[in-house]
Amino acid sequence: MTANAADVTQTERLLQGSEVAVYAVAGYSGAEHRVERKDVSWHVAAKRAKVKAITNDVIREATQDLEILKARFQTRVEHPFHVLKRQFGFVKVQIRGLAKNAVQVLTFLALSDLWQARHRLLALTAEVSPAVTE
Repeated sequence: MTANAADVTQTERLLQGSEVAVYAVAGYSGAEHRVERKDVSWHVAAKRAKVKAITNDVIREATQDLEILKARFQTRVEHPFHVLKRQFGFVKVQIRGLAKNAVQVLTFLALSDLWQARHRLLALTAEVSPAVTE
């Protein structure tokens, strides 16, 4: 994959083979026509201009509600990556070799899981051992 190629042209290479459904942002519109596999259910976000161009109010509102559901799903998927970038500084990939990069990413993902569960974990420790008062 080259740096100047659009992701939508490389969609076939991004799929691993066991996908049942694919959720994608509006930049991947038309990707379902590029991929050979027809057994995958595609959920590509609609471009905002296309949604606004719908003249029937009922259909436009239903389409907007569907787009909100897609955005919620995307938010849940992308939140761990936001934590990786902001809390642990994993903004740029460093080329160290595939094995070292894989170990680093898995370590950061484990730390991200702990970071997101910190409030529940701290609540559990407070139940087990009460805070020492001075």
